[in-house]
Amino acid sequence: MTGIAKKLETLLARWREGGSRNRPGRRFSAEAGFTLVEMLVVIAIIGLIMGLIGPRVLGYLSDSKAKTARIQIKGFASALDLFYLDNGRYPTSSEGLGALTQKPEGAIAWNGPYLSDNFVPKDPWGHTYVYKFPGQHGNYDIVSLGPKGQEGDTGPDGNVTSWQQ
Repeated sequence: MTGIAKKLETLLARWREGGSRNRPGRRFSAEAGFTLVEMLVVIAIIGLIMGLIGPRVLGYLSDSKAKTARIQIKGFASALDLFYLDNGRYPTSSEGLGALTQKPEGAIAWNGPYLSDNFVPKDPWGHTYVYKFPGQHGNYDIVSLGPKGQEGDTGPDGNVTSWQQ
């Protein structure tokens, strides 16, 4: 046999006997793994970190949704002003924000759609924006119902409105 064939036969024989487990210098014993106590300590440390950092991350998420709602309301305000310039009036409450994407009856010089995506998005919590004309706080009122989905909800997790920026 050639030298390469002998080496292959030797490797094959070692593999049949259990491979590298029988090689001198390599130790496989009970010391090679992690103990249950070590794993529990690591899990406890991860739990403490998540307990300290988790609420802060969730707070940022809540703030970002409110900021997104404010930005969308400002976009609606700009689109409503364009609608007003073209038609001499704001959409009625019954026409709603949908008048920014589809021409309502009675709109004389509608040059829409006034929203770039050609649809009225929902607020960051998945609720439909509430539009009222005439508004109590301005020409019109736009309200995001917030995480609870209830109108009139105040506080840090309450409604986001067009008059409180």
